[in-house]
This record gives sequence, C-alpha cells and structure tokens, in this order.
Amino acid sequence: MTTSTSHPCFGPSARASVGRIHLPVAPKTFARTRFAPDAKLPAAMLPEDAVAMLDELINSGKKIKVVGITGPGDPLADFETTYKTLKMVREKYPRMNLCLTTLGIGGEKHAEKLAELNISHITVLVDAADSATAEKIYAWIRPSTKNIPLPEASIMLMKEQGATIKAFKNAGLTVKVNTTLYSENIDQIESIAIAVKTLDADIMGLIPFIPERKSEFSAVSDAQIKTARELAAKHIELMEPWLRCGSDMELERPTSSSLPKPSVSRPNVAVASSGGMDIDLHLGHAHKIMIYGPREDGLACLLETREAPEPGGGAARWEKLAEILNDCFVLLCAAAGETPKKILAANGIRTVISEDNVEGTVDVLYGGGKKGKCKK
Repeated sequence: MTTSTSHPCFGPSARASVGRIHLPVAPKTFARTRFAPDAKLPAAMLPEDAVAMLDELINSGKKIKVVGITGPGDPLADFETTYKTLKMVREKYPRMNLCLTTLGIGGEKHAEKLAELNISHITVLVDAADSATAEKIYAWIRPSTKNIPLPEASIMLMKEQGATIKAFKNAGLTVKVNTTLYSENIDQIESIAIAVKTLDADIMGLIPFIPERKSEFSAVSDAQIKTARELAAKHIELMEPWLRCGSDMELERPTSSSLPKPSVSRPNVAVASSGGMDIDLHLGHAHKIMIYGPREDGLACLLETREAPEPGGGAARWEKLAEILNDCFVLLCAAAGETPKKILAANGIRTVISEDNVEGTVDVLYGGGKKGKCKK
C-alpha cells in the first residue's frame, strides 16, 4: 500500500518533501456537479507533450516523485490516452509513483492494465451513498457520448463505482476514496464510509466544498465537518485534512513546449466542428474541415472550409486528409482514432483533442493573437 511518507495525499510528512505533478491529458469528462462552473473543459495536452513537460521539469532540477493524471477530464473517459501517457512515464522513469483520480465509470474493465503499470494508488470520487443523493449533486452524468436521464445515470453511477473499487482491489491496487462535503450529502458520510470500506477501500479523504465568491451555494459548517470525520473514522482510515489534495504542484510549469506552434510552411489551424462555435466532432464524422489562419494584421480568423475525404479506405483516407491540410500545423477535434493521429503526425500535423470553444482555442494556439474581430 502507498504510505504516508511516499505520497503527499496520504500523509503530512510527504507534503513538504515529495514533489508531484499532474499531467492534464484527459480530454473528456463523465459528469459535472451542480456546484461546478458551467464551462467547457480546457484543451488537454497530448501524451507526448505532457511527458516532454515532465522531462523539462526534471531536467531543470525539480525533484518529482509522483506523477498523476487528474484532468482536465476523467482519465477513464479516454483510457487509451491515459494508458499511453502512464506507460510512457513508467518506461522512462521506472521508479516514479503513478496515480490517477476518477469518478469510477468503466474502471472494472481497465483494472488489470492499470495494475500491470504498478500504479501506486487510484482515487475514486464518491460523493453519494445512493442514487437519490447523486441526483441532487450532479447536473448531468454521461457514461458515453449520449446523454441519459439523470435518475437512470445516477443508478448506473452507483453500480459502476462499486464495481470499479472492487475490481481495483482485486487487481491489487491501493484505493483512496475522496468525498466532497456538500450540504446535500453531509448526513451520508458515515454511510459512504461503511460502503467503501465494505469494498475494501484503503483510505478516505473528506474535502469540504468551498463555494466561489457570490455563489448561490453555501459551504458546510466546521461543526458538520468535525462530526462527519468522527463518524467516518469509525469505519475507515481517514486522510489528514489537506485542501490541496488533487491540486497542481507548486512549480513553475513550462508552457512553451506544451502546444504545437505555427511555422512559415504550416501557418494554419484545422478544426472539426459542426457549427463553428465548439470543437464538437469526432474526426471520423467530419465531412468538412474549417481552416483558421492569420490575416495580414496578425488576427487569426476563419479563412475557408475544405471538404474532408469520404469515409472508408482505411489509412489512405488519412493520408489524403494530410495532403488536404498540408498548410496546417494542428488539427482540433473532439476525438480521433490512433491511426489518423499517427498518420497526421507523420505528415507534420498534430492532433489536439478538445471540446472547447473554437475561436478561444485557436487564439491560444497563436499565443493570444491580436485583439479584435474578424469580419464575416
């Protein structure tokens, strides 16, 4: 089991001495709580860029001993990307502690592969003891690409979390459960503790919800937090209070190498979008590709729209797309298979997975660009 001296999430003694970094490679999420801002996820980094960032930090002298994947989405929502990243880190840094944080949907089928990577521990976010309480906490729960009614999704979440914790433990993984304390679940904390301990979870963290300024939501009281900890401690070991559990390392994180950059021969950005507002199309479903690029005044605008190759044809389809996008340095899409990503990369085009706003993401890729509006 991960110990209080080897990982900062497990004990105070490690928090000052064990360097940690979270690699934000998870592009999709399973759910959003009612208490979270209603905003698109920021763009995730590519595994290669995330590992390059880790290399840069270590080469600069940072003593990093823990690498985790906790965002911007859920690591299990795009397991292929998560596994690739963890495997790259494991192969490059065999002694590095690896961890991830997840809502727990779909974890049962990935338990063995995670165990093979010798993950130090996995945190499962459990905020409800029953589906009725989950309905009060979550605005939506989306196990795949389709929305399902919240009552049905809440029941599914309860089953998935139980199956995931059990599977992780059966695979020999250390499991930490994190529960955020809301007024909606504060009376269920003991029930949650009993339930997860029955599934053999190793330790539990209780994190009070802290509302944003001018928020319509309120925090639980210190007395409620104290009672919740006392009740939960009867059944499972509790992590020492630490509000920064799951937050980023206090490091100056380099960003210059994290995103692809335009060049003289490849100045443009390709985007797969259904309406031009958000990056919302799987590459395989895109019939047209929007092309953004800088005007003479430096402002990045929509230049044109190009027809994508017809579906079918295997690798030849993506070779043809690479030709069509031969002046682009990056392609933005909501999802893409490994084959097109590899073929495009071999032809000088990075694929960045995002569900963010089109113009905002394009602006970031050009380093902020010039302020102004493009004329239609």
